Amino acid sequence: ALHLTCQKSQENKTFLSMLNNVLSTDGFYFCTDFDLTHTLQRLANTSPDFQEMSLLERADQRFVWNGNLLRELAGQPELHRFALPVVHGFIVMKPCRINGKIFEWILISRRSCFRAGVRYYVRGIDSEGHAANFVETEQIVLYEGAKASFVQVSVSVQTQTHHHHANHMDGFQRHFDSQLLIYGKQTILNLVNQKGSEKPLEQAFAKMVSGMNNGMLNYIAFDFHKECSHMRWERLQILVDAVTETQDEYGYFMVTSEGKTVSQQKGVFRSNCMDCLDRTNVIQSLLARRSLQTQLQRIGVLNVGQRIEEQAEFEKIYKNAWADNANACAVQYAGTGALKTDFTRTGKRTRWGLLMDGWNSMIRYYKNNFSDGFRQDSIDLFLGNFAVDETEGPTPLRVQKDWKFLTLPIIMLVAFSMCIVCLLMAGDTLTETLAYVMFWGAASAITATIILFNGQDFVDAPKLVHKEKLD
Repeated sequence: ALHLTCQKSQENKTFLSMLNNVLSTDGFYFCTDFDLTHTLQRLANTSPDFQEMSLLERADQRFVWNGNLLRELAGQPELHRFALPVVHGFIVMKPCRINGKIFEWILISRRSCFRAGVRYYVRGIDSEGHAANFVETEQIVLYEGAKASFVQVSVSVQTQTHHHHANHMDGFQRHFDSQLLIYGKQTILNLVNQKGSEKPLEQAFAKMVSGMNNGMLNYIAFDFHKECSHMRWERLQILVDAVTETQDEYGYFMVTSEGKTVSQQKGVFRSNCMDCLDRTNVIQSLLARRSLQTQLQRIGVLNVGQRIEEQAEFEKIYKNAWADNANACAVQYAGTGALKTDFTRTGKRTRWGLLMDGWNSMIRYYKNNFSDGFRQDSIDLFLGNFAVDETEGPTPLRVQKDWKFLTLPIIMLVAFSMCIVCLLMAGDTLTETLAYVMFWGAASAITATIILFNGQDFVDAPKLVHKEKLD
């Protein structure tokens, strides 16, 4: 780095800190002898030629987060054994016991690296058909050579570009064309509010789905917050009951201990909410439990008439793993743990859970506004969406903010502090105290109004990849 100018050296440090930011995020996984990027069903339905390929060649590119880093090695087959695909998301593997029978229970969430990023800067579907915060979640059971798996997907429902309706419909069409090809039939469970700011999104989404007029797509709108208001979380059973027949039709993937495939999953449930952080995980854990109930009976772990809910030891493992899954994926996308995990962990909504949700929401708001630009830049650099130019030309990092973006927040903070001080340390007369409080109060209110009015200019926005490209 000796040849670098002082400015370039500083930028180099920033780029290195961006890479460290990504690599220090929890949730990167690799395996030397198993393909983590594919579901059990996809792996079972491949040719012998596919099985002979290296893990790098055969990996599902949607889930290979180090694809850009492996580019140089990809062209050299003799080096493929050193080039392992890395997935990002969450994996838990637990040996469990029911009726004295020990089986392995596994949960894998794979986050797509296409249109990857953070909550406020990457949303919706792009013209290529890649959706923001797309996660494929697979639940696996292994018992005495038998294997069973149940797959679901979740994705953000944001449609930020309504004004480019034709482009958006094109991206929407492309997205579902590829989804139907990969997963078969789909039931979309839209969990957004059907009133307030989320209502237009639900209506737009429903209109787009009906506009596709595809018999393989089934759409169900379930106003999660309205149905479960006032702690009525038992009402989630309404949705589970409504899709019972569909879930039975879709089935699950299963291979016997002799290696014979006895069942294939013919479709997936696709849970949608605003950002796919909180509501989706709750619903997914309920549907996965229902599938697991059938699988465990079929492979002989559960006896006829026994319910998973009655197996206290396993229930604890199951609920905590799904809550940990929600937390991991939420931290990766929004910067904080998921909300509503008290229900996933305990089966009940608690007042303490509500308080923790409020605290997490506050932290999420702060991070999303004041540190996520850097996080977005880090992801874009890591994935190769932005390439560092070796020449002496200026980089996007050199864009300097106007003086007011630094000065106004300081003025607001000082004015607000002085207002509090004047209230605590009263002047000689009430009039004098009131004058001081009104002056400093007005100063903080005026600067706060200016900041709110120019809100977009004060947040930590990404610098490396231009915002329009992400909408």
